[in-house]
Amino acid sequence: MEIKIIKTKTDYKNALLRVDALFDAEENTPEGDELELLVTLIEKYEAKEFPMPEPHPIEAIKFMMEQQGINDKELGVIIKSRSRVSEILNLKRPLSLGMIKKIHEHLKIPADILIRDYELSV
Repeated sequence: MEIKIIKTKTDYKNALLRVDALFDAEENTPEGDELELLVTLIEKYEAKEFPMPEPHPIEAIKFMMEQQGINDKELGVIIKSRSRVSEILNLKRPLSLGMIKKIHEHLKIPADILIRDYELSV
């Protein structure tokens, strides 16, 4: 198959079909190289055509807490402010720069997500 840049929905569908056919290709073979190149082209097309919105900072924290089995009390230990956790998770108080740094380090949430502005509930 000739590999070309994916510009249309038809190109995209054809690339997906080809990836499906090559799915079990061995690495460092012509088929494996073709698979890797097609996946890269598909990812580029999807990022352009189907952009994913950045998650809300607090929703990202809640999600990672759940994924890592961390409860509110443990988050309080991480941010060194157990009394603030409920306020932060309920959008009553913003994250401080120090909290952002600690959450980024412990929960592995990208800092650019945590520093985004968001509305507090009053």
